[in-house]
Amino acid sequence: MFENVQKKFASRVDPIGWGPAVASVAGRAVKNPQALATASTTYATRLARIPGAALRVFNEEDPNPPLPVDLCDKRFADSAWRENPAFFALRQSYFATRGLVDDLSAAGAGDVLQDAKARQFLNLFMDAVAPTNFPLTNPGVITRAFDTGGASLLRGARFAAHDIVKRKGQPVKVDRDAFTLGVNLAATPGKVVFRNELIEVIQYEPQTPTVHAIPILVSPPWINKYYILDLAPNRSLTEWAIKHGRTVFAISYRNPDESMMDVTMDDYFVQGFGAAMDVVEEVTGSPKIEVLSICLGGAIAAMAAARFAATRDERISALTMLNTLLDYSDVGELGLLVDPDTLDRVEIRMQKQGFLSGAEMADTFDMIKAKDLIFNYWVSRWMKGEKPTAFDILAWNEDSTRMPAKMHSQYLRSLYGRDELARGEYVLAGRQLDLGAITCDTYIVGAVNDHIVPWAASYKSVHLLGGDVRFVLTNGGHIAGAVNPPNSKSTFHSVGAPDSRDGRSLPSDPEEWRGQAEAHSGSWWEDWAVWSTERAGDLIAAPAIGSKKHAVVCDAPGAYVLQ
Repeated sequence: MFENVQKKFASRVDPIGWGPAVASVAGRAVKNPQALATASTTYATRLARIPGAALRVFNEEDPNPPLPVDLCDKRFADSAWRENPAFFALRQSYFATRGLVDDLSAAGAGDVLQDAKARQFLNLFMDAVAPTNFPLTNPGVITRAFDTGGASLLRGARFAAHDIVKRKGQPVKVDRDAFTLGVNLAATPGKVVFRNELIEVIQYEPQTPTVHAIPILVSPPWINKYYILDLAPNRSLTEWAIKHGRTVFAISYRNPDESMMDVTMDDYFVQGFGAAMDVVEEVTGSPKIEVLSICLGGAIAAMAAARFAATRDERISALTMLNTLLDYSDVGELGLLVDPDTLDRVEIRMQKQGFLSGAEMADTFDMIKAKDLIFNYWVSRWMKGEKPTAFDILAWNEDSTRMPAKMHSQYLRSLYGRDELARGEYVLAGRQLDLGAITCDTYIVGAVNDHIVPWAASYKSVHLLGGDVRFVLTNGGHIAGAVNPPNSKSTFHSVGAPDSRDGRSLPSDPEEWRGQAEAHSGSWWEDWAVWSTERAGDLIAAPAIGSKKHAVVCDAPGAYVLQ
């Protein structure tokens, strides 16, 4: 009973378990006096060299700093950090202290999970106390205050007060008032042709005189709103496919509330993906359907494809997965959030309210990249008084959804916790899944800067599937890597031509594949269009919107996306 009370308290105060991890590392460090002495000596030596280096900066000489300067750290991009002796010394002192913290945590190493959690917390702490996060020690803030006669500081203080009172301390990142669903987000014309208790199915209007015979079903993540693949005009992969002569449908999930706390992964297959497949087949009359999926939408698509294979259902003709995990054995920093103790804490919160709130989910992801996703806005909004920008990706990201308690727990424990899908042990709707039984062609996209689905982890999928697989590595991160319309900044790597069907064997080592891959200028969208069209069937007249059985319910983007 006392243990349950402890867990409930921890689920509110320290849901990730940072406190015990730091205490564990500190306890081991105390027992390692030699490492502590070395760390202290190194720190003192670095501090002693800083005044001399600052003096050389004053004399416009090569400072020969005790710590190298990271030119990629945008926090210290202002020239004052290089040219002003005081700010130069402050930055060097900060990184010397950060080095000391790293050395002390290394001295207490001894448990992989606890060490990583402690390191995660200490990195977060050091990012929080960086001199750039305080007005008097940020030259950009000082300059801005002088330029505006102090107005920027007053405006920033007003913004900070608003965010603390109205948003529990989370700074506003984006001007959501600049966007309206159905107008400049999720704006591709279409109709909702099906609705049940879990999903709506959208059928998009054709934009070419003829279309290819095989339709596409878009399988989005249920952790966010569906329109990440229909983000905005000219930035929508859905629109791109339609303009390339495809008939496209999309799943839009209902935003769960407490009434859905007992909904399971089986329900998400039967009432979700499986129901949508039936709708697409009935409306178009096509016995084959291509699936375009992203993130968790890719996971459920692969699970469904394996489930179909178990019953000899061959409707899925080709599968595309963007930034998707099927092998959960190495998930990077997210692995620190899904250990058994942390999952216990998550389940306690979900059992109380019936779901995991979108805000909690968003906060978790923000913590992983707090330097960019939290503290960056402390400076721009709270100290410089800058108004939020109108950025469609951030607007989508803040349009969060909830997770049903039972389904989310099953997903985290079975896949993240026990890696059952890759091990061939996962059971979906009464059938054990074998990913190797998926024999359709598959197109997999990884993003080089993805912090949620590390590209090397997504690459592992190529050897889990039974069909011909093409893997493409794009620039950008988890979202920007997917929202990647053709532009001068886009690049991607691939092996071989997109229209090839030679069944090329890919190496098991992702870095070996990268060594073989060829770099291309442009977007992977163009490569995918060639690959997908090759598998899209003959050109035919576009099917009608909806059918007698699945009549039009309402205009896209539908009702569920507005919840």
